Amino acid sequence: MKKNDGERPLLLLSNDDGFAARGLNFLIDVLEPTCDLIVVAPDAPRSGASCAFTCAQPLTYRKVAQRPHVSIYACSGTPVDCVKMGLNLLCRERRPDMVVAGVNHGDNASVNTHYSGTMGVAREGALQGIPAIAFSLCDYSAEADFEPLRPYVAELVDRTLAAGLPPMTCLNVNFPGGRKTFEGVRLCRMGLSRWQNEVEPRRHPYGRDYYWLAGESVNLEPDAPDTDRRALEEGWVAVTPTSLDVTDYSLLESLRATF
Repeated sequence: MKKNDGERPLLLLSNDDGFAARGLNFLIDVLEPTCDLIVVAPDAPRSGASCAFTCAQPLTYRKVAQRPHVSIYACSGTPVDCVKMGLNLLCRERRPDMVVAGVNHGDNASVNTHYSGTMGVAREGALQGIPAIAFSLCDYSAEADFEPLRPYVAELVDRTLAAGLPPMTCLNVNFPGGRKTFEGVRLCRMGLSRWQNEVEPRRHPYGRDYYWLAGESVNLEPDAPDTDRRALEEGWVAVTPTSLDVTDYSLLESLRATF
């Protein structure tokens, strides 16, 4: 069923921090006045899930809240599972106008784009031919202050609904943490970085070794002026257009002579 003139947009929301996360409920609060929302989010945190989906065990979901313009469900699977469940079970009568992810508790710029379950939500929306945006705040605290994001989230969703996005693309939006105001919005590319010192050995009290995956992100181009990382460092909201086609076209051309 297509949206009729004057009908509220229908948005499918998810995240990787779980249905009770402050960031997701802030996103609902921002969008509920103007949009119809179907929210399908993990029943517990699933950070780092990227585009993983469940194929070796069954999934379940349950409704946890219902209001006139909002239906909220908790799903036992990954963020991508949530989008698939939402589209295939809860949006049969009307296709969403947009998939929106977040607001994530933590940085999803640069290398984190590849690991992010929040970006997994947006990528799954784009794969299904639906415009998609992922929102993240560079603050990992469960009590992070999302209020400064309010006008930016509302405007970015509104403008993207109006303009649309090319097929197989989505927007990755990151907000600097610890700020009450931002310099504005900067369109930028994904910076190059990698994680290092990722495996921390620990010792169980009874003598058994175990390991914790952690580490730190290293910026591989700290002097580049046009990256998401630089934008965040300078207090800008970093908006990175992201394509699902990961082909390196310049390398493709150069390899033709080799192969």
